[in-house]
Amino acid sequence: MNFSPVIIVGGEPQSIFLEIFLKAIKKKSQRPIILVSSKEILKKNMEKFKKNLKLNILNRNYSNIKKGCVNLVDINYKKFSFSKKKITNVSNSYIEKSFDKALEIIKKNNCSGLINGPVSKKSFLKGKFNGITEYLAKKTNSKNPVMLIYNKKLAVSPLTTHIPISEVPNKIKKKDIIIKIKKINHFYKKYLKRIPRFGVTGLNPHCESFGRDNKEKKEIIPAIKVLKKNNINVNGPLAADTIFLRENLKKFDVIIGMYHDQVLSPMKTLYGFDAINITLGLPFIRISPDHGPNVQMLGKNKSNPKSLMESILFFKKHEI
Repeated sequence: MNFSPVIIVGGEPQSIFLEIFLKAIKKKSQRPIILVSSKEILKKNMEKFKKNLKLNILNRNYSNIKKGCVNLVDINYKKFSFSKKKITNVSNSYIEKSFDKALEIIKKNNCSGLINGPVSKKSFLKGKFNGITEYLAKKTNSKNPVMLIYNKKLAVSPLTTHIPISEVPNKIKKKDIIIKIKKINHFYKKYLKRIPRFGVTGLNPHCESFGRDNKEKKEIIPAIKVLKKNNINVNGPLAADTIFLRENLKKFDVIIGMYHDQVLSPMKTLYGFDAINITLGLPFIRISPDHGPNVQMLGKNKSNPKSLMESILFFKKHEI
């Protein structure tokens, strides 16, 4: 049994994450939890939602980690208010420090897992990164990170992440398809003890392209041929408008799409927030609950903790 700590970064302070965190940490976990957040904000949330957590403030060396409580790394932040329903760049330095501290802890304690609360891509990432997946890849000098939206019944992964739809065709490359599917295949075999069945969508409606730059013919089909030669169970390209039909879903464990909404929209229609966002290709497994800051719901005590609970449970179940 793996008892190394799970690191949780609070993310954007003007978000629903700490409300969800307090709801999710109802039972003692077998794994120690280290929360990197503001003690002041956490206490305000505890008072607001009438939750009482046993806190253990970590020392500078992180040598006093305990089980059965929340180990807190306090990042100073004085500008939180439940009345503020807008996210600005005021919190950027705080979020940056939180991630830097979490990465430091992971390195010193040889931790294998990180969960992060949501951030505002507009305010925090400012167009420099497509998402936290790419942000953490840069921070850890990692290449080719993979976004996997996971539910035990089905997972999806977009080849391209948060980019304008007009830029997608130029990003469809045989090499990237092969790398992505190999990483997901390795993850399933190592941690889930399963050999996954992959379905790969085409880029165009009905996988038909009549122009010179036929992505299905030039990039997707050649990638699938290589993967099959490597004994990976993969089929495609398949039409995106029918691959999510109930009968078709029985054939696949993972669906690879060519762009973000091609696979995330049907995934959320099928499972709502009963899914987690896993980043592969980093020195550790990173998981994020599959929702945003949702600042408009701040303080209302109506947010669903299921995605965070599934994130924490995933580490426990699979001994990561």
